[in-house]
Order: sequence, then C-alpha cells, then structure tokens
Amino acid sequence: MAVRGLPAPWRRLPAPAGDPDAALLARVRAGEEAAFMELVRRHEAALLRLARSYVPSAAVAEEVAQETWLAVLRGLDGFAGRSSFKTWLFQILVNRARTTGVRERRSVAVDAGPSVDPGRFDSGGAWSAPPRHWVEEIEERLSAGALAPAIDAALAGLPPSQREVVLLRDVDGLSAPEVCQVLELSDANQRVLLHRGRTRLREAIEGELGGGI
Repeated sequence: MAVRGLPAPWRRLPAPAGDPDAALLARVRAGEEAAFMELVRRHEAALLRLARSYVPSAAVAEEVAQETWLAVLRGLDGFAGRSSFKTWLFQILVNRARTTGVRERRSVAVDAGPSVDPGRFDSGGAWSAPPRHWVEEIEERLSAGALAPAIDAALAGLPPSQREVVLLRDVDGLSAPEVCQVLELSDANQRVLLHRGRTRLREAIEGELGGGI
C-alpha cells in the first residue's frame, strides 16, 4: 500500500507522549513513507482480526482495513494524542466495519452466553486461576499445534460482541478503558462480555487438556 506525498500540515502536531507508536508517527508526519509502511506492518494483522468480527469474509476484512488506513492518512493531522494511536486506529476500523452493513449490529444487552461465577475472575477481569495444567503444558501443547485449533474454533464460535472484547483485551493487549472507548461500551458491559467470552474459551482449553476445574 504505497503512500506518497504526505501532506506538510501533518508536521505540526507532536507525537503522543508515552505512545509506543510515537516515534513512527513523528517520522510519518515528517513525510517518511517507510514509517507509514512500518505502522501498517505493525498493526495490520490486528485490524484484520477485528474486522473479521463484523464482516463475512477475509476479502471484505481486507477492504475495511485498507479503508481504515486511508482514513488514518486523511485524518492524522487531527489526531491530538488524547488516546494511543492504536486505540484511535481501532476506533476508525470499528466505525468502518460497522458501516459496511454486512454483519448485523451487536446487541450487548441480549447477548447470549453462559452464566459466569464472578469468583472465577479477579477485580481486573482476569482469570483467578489458569486452566488445569496450563502452566505445565500450554507451551508444549501450543508448539505441537494441538491446542491452537481448538482455541481458534472456540473464538470463532463466540458471539461477535464477546469475540471483539476478547480479541482486543487478550490478543491485542488493550486495556479495559481502551476497549470501552474503541467499542463504545460501558465498563460493566465490557466486563460481562469479557467474562462470558473467557469462560467459553476456558472451557475449550480445559476440554482439550482433558479436564475441568
């Protein structure tokens, strides 16, 4: 995805303090095409994963991701750094994906899922204890390729709203406030969706490892 002739006005804004993408953003604003391509390489896989939560095919997800990068190019001058670049990028992606009309909009209030025992999670929403044998066996099982397909299948089977939150929190590493900002969720809804999604994934992992807790 070649981008040439980056507009000079981009050079006016400083890079967001504390943002891991700050150095690249500064280089992009200075007109360096290679820096933009590095941003694409850094975030493209995550964008495609998230886009697939909304659209029915990889091809459509790629189109949404391309539209997102074009929107970044057009709008970077207005990015004031109040959030991380990654959060801002994901917000653009979500807005673009939602407007495709291919996937029906999420409904947090009626999202189906198993009841969750709050005691299985700590105050931050993480598992209080890992699945059985996780610490001892997960690295070996992943390297053998036995567990990853089960996780992928379980993730694909989650309701879209649960899958979005799990992807952003557990795969892409966003914080709870960042996920709320990207998906326009309340903190309470984010926690419910995360708990339900993690519970389903936990069950899949425990089943693959041959036991439950």
